[in-house]
Amino acid sequence: MGEETTQANGSTTSSLRRKAAERRHAHRVPGVEPALAALLQRRRAEQVDRSWAAIAGWPLPALLLLPLCLLGKASPTPLSLALCFWYALLGFLSAADNLMYAWAYAYLPASTALLVAASSLAFSALFGRAIAKNTLNMSSLNAVVVITAGVVIVALDSGSDRPAGVTPRQYALGFVLDVLGSALHGLIFALSELVFARVLGRRSFHVVLEQQAAVSLCAFAFTSAGLAVAEGFPAMRREAARFAHGGEAAYANVMVWTAVTFQLGVLGGTGVLFLASTVLAGVLNDVRVPLTSIAAVIWFHDPMSGFKILALVITVWGFASYMVGHSGIRKPSRS
Repeated sequence: MGEETTQANGSTTSSLRRKAAERRHAHRVPGVEPALAALLQRRRAEQVDRSWAAIAGWPLPALLLLPLCLLGKASPTPLSLALCFWYALLGFLSAADNLMYAWAYAYLPASTALLVAASSLAFSALFGRAIAKNTLNMSSLNAVVVITAGVVIVALDSGSDRPAGVTPRQYALGFVLDVLGSALHGLIFALSELVFARVLGRRSFHVVLEQQAAVSLCAFAFTSAGLAVAEGFPAMRREAARFAHGGEAAYANVMVWTAVTFQLGVLGGTGVLFLASTVLAGVLNDVRVPLTSIAAVIWFHDPMSGFKILALVITVWGFASYMVGHSGIRKPSRS
């Protein structure tokens, strides 16, 4: 009698578990989740490919530097052990930074990733003060606090714009990698300014091209080595063959323009570091946030919730407060 009761209880428990599992999976469409996982994997591969293409444009600053050297208007900086160390370190950090952003953009909508990346201003201010000894006034601190508040607002709204196929854990990972990439971005800014101040010197603008070419070359070497180990190049060729917007020719076109626009953007940021400071470079880097967030909504149809609109307004307010606070500052006359 006891054995029959035990068997009956076991059968009832198994039946309840089976029905619960059926209810749990009833809303799922067969084949949809594997398809979403495949699409997510392809999206992540595309982002990694473009991060490699971005630094593959390292010959561009070298080509801009070549005429200056040939015409005798600039003399190359002699390579020393310390300078090589700084180039290698900045190249490694840049490669890691690009990889973090690539994975973050694979898991987050473009507008969300950009709003979170605006936190790089806070890290630029902190590292600029600690490493490059930048001056922070009240407008700088206000901009840092306000933009950081915008990032917190995006974090509070993290559940409303999770892309299809992305799990909550992957979304959280993308958010964390985006913040870490922003922190690394601020550190790279501060270390680059330190190299200008103590190693290269602010002699002429050609040192900006020298640093960018050398750092991009080192980052390209580190990233290429990682792709080779992970067998990323054959995957890149397969991705080009099935590129949905025109095949291999269109894929190559995207890669080329990714490299050109990235190098031009880095050239502008490095020039600001050479002429001004890490904090200003971080502020100007955040100018792209409102523009690209709106563009992501228009062209990529990213969801734009009330929280994200509020974060966008706060980010613009933080940038404007910095510019207004510094508009009256003038460098002392040398006379």
